[in-house]
Amino acid sequence: MARQWWRDLGSVILVLSWICCHCDCLDIDVEKNASFHKGSGAMVLPLTFALPRANASSQALARRLAGRNPKLLPNARMTLYDDLLTNGYYTTRLRIGTPPQEFALIVDSGSTVTYVPCSTCTQCGNHQDPRFQPELSSTYKPVKCGYDCGLCDIEKNQCKYERQYAEMSTSSGVLGDDVVSFGDESALKPQRAVFGCENSETGDLYHQHADGIMGLGRGSLSIMDQLVKSGVIANSFSLCYGGMDIGGGAMILGAIPPPPEMVFSTSNPNRSPYYNIQLKGIRVAGNTLALNSKVFDGKFGTVLDSGTTYAYLPEPAFVAFKSAVIKHLGSLRRIDGPDPSYHDICFSGAGSDISQLSKKFPSVELVFDKGQMVSLAPENYLFRHSKVHTAYCLGIFQNGKDPTTLLGGIVVRNMLVTYDRGNERIGFWKTNCSELWERLQSALPPPPARPLPPPPVHPLPLSPSHSKQISKNKNSSNSGQVVSPAPAPSELIPGRHHEIGGLELYMSMTVNITDFKSFLPKFKEDMARELEVAPHQVQILNFSSDGDATKIGWALFPAQTSNHMANGTVERIISLLTEHQVHLRDAFGTYRLLSWRTLPSSERTWLQRHGLALLGGAVGVTVIASSLLIYWYCWRQKQEMFGNYKTVDAVNVDDELQQL
Repeated sequence: MARQWWRDLGSVILVLSWICCHCDCLDIDVEKNASFHKGSGAMVLPLTFALPRANASSQALARRLAGRNPKLLPNARMTLYDDLLTNGYYTTRLRIGTPPQEFALIVDSGSTVTYVPCSTCTQCGNHQDPRFQPELSSTYKPVKCGYDCGLCDIEKNQCKYERQYAEMSTSSGVLGDDVVSFGDESALKPQRAVFGCENSETGDLYHQHADGIMGLGRGSLSIMDQLVKSGVIANSFSLCYGGMDIGGGAMILGAIPPPPEMVFSTSNPNRSPYYNIQLKGIRVAGNTLALNSKVFDGKFGTVLDSGTTYAYLPEPAFVAFKSAVIKHLGSLRRIDGPDPSYHDICFSGAGSDISQLSKKFPSVELVFDKGQMVSLAPENYLFRHSKVHTAYCLGIFQNGKDPTTLLGGIVVRNMLVTYDRGNERIGFWKTNCSELWERLQSALPPPPARPLPPPPVHPLPLSPSHSKQISKNKNSSNSGQVVSPAPAPSELIPGRHHEIGGLELYMSMTVNITDFKSFLPKFKEDMARELEVAPHQVQILNFSSDGDATKIGWALFPAQTSNHMANGTVERIISLLTEHQVHLRDAFGTYRLLSWRTLPSSERTWLQRHGLALLGGAVGVTVIASSLLIYWYCWRQKQEMFGNYKTVDAVNVDDELQQL
């Protein structure tokens, strides 16, 4: 959660350092990351230093590439995981080396270096994936010291990097050059790139779950700058964050055809090292706030940062915005925030349905230069109250006395943001990021065909017509940091009117078979809970040892009230599994979906469909029969007991008829 703490610290730390005093180069730059605290409103932005020579070189490169047709260059489609408000960051999966080693990296438009923990690290925390092992990559090359090396490990003759952040966490290591690949949905082929192989980390970097950082900022070590300089992608990238309570999202390195409804704002790279926009005003419920447009142009101007959680406005803008929102809340009741340490502005009585929030909270528009506006839904300026189910709090705060305007991830939820660096502009398109690929299908080129890996070893053969192999990727996590998803399940299910009698799946789990056996009942419980089905619908078919891992075959059947599963249900389940949105307990390690197939209704016998009902009926009949048998036995015993009983004065019939 390091990135969230970096943005939520409560002190003003603007550290201006003069570096490279005795060297001519700046491939290594010191960053002081943005730090924000909801209560204090203090702001600290990352500072990236560059000599005029480096700036001139970058501008010349941009001019040289400006004439290229971006439609002729490929792009890398990647998936985002986690959630900025819940986890403190968004991550994507990046593969480094040959064969590839996979890592979960925090996506940060304010950082200019990409780094992962190295196997030689002497002070690194326990992160999501195994550390990078250079000796296992046949394509790895250390970056030797030279003219373009800002810091040098003289003993190893290898370039170094160092990063220090506002809350005083640090990262340092050596620079390596290796093949970097971007996932199975990427049309961009693997490329060579320089990255940091981390040997030491402290503070929040040490404790975070993610492996490292993927820097998308402006700088010579930025993955974007390297790919653009190589001429393999256009000078643009896009981010699309998921909505409230959804998380995840999408990222595209390279250009895409902008949707017709996309609204652009000018972004001046000479104004500051951060991605900035020209914000001119804010409208609430259709009324423009009575503010001078220069209020959004103080200091660094209006900065857009993917690693910042909330939004921060200069004092005059925040006061006007808060008053305008409160004015239109009607019957909603003001309540205390979830944390007494902060003075959050919260309201209850809005209901739990996010789609209905626009009926309770006013509309908001950001007004850019040239009068263009982008609309914000309530999810773009509110966050859920963690203790009151129907309450929400303002996610826009006062930035202390700092005149800079900072727009964080909350403002761009469910919004495609295109950082068109080549044309010095940033575009905004309100959409549903969970359906981004489908919505951009007409504009984006189709992804390359994916070769199918060898079928997994299991006793049940997969039907060729109903099987789909899932590309194998090492070290996928069951906590949301995974490989890019497979094509939409709707494309894989045969026939939209095909009745599905069950779903057969095969998975690999990074837990030995002995441990897996002891947790087998918990596997069914976890799957039933995560997929929102009854436990009896999950059935274990078989499992076997695969070295230190375990392969398991299991099936999912319809509820007892139905003979088949809906196509939409199957699509949802496959998407959850392929995108690793199913969260299993840590004892199961990480999992990987190897293959799956749908079972026609005919493959489920009458006994399978009604077995539970028959079992229940048989138990009921047995109980009733046993009760009757016990009752009959007790009645017989009672009759035998009273059959020989005679009262004291009873007359014997034989004696009565006997003659005197």
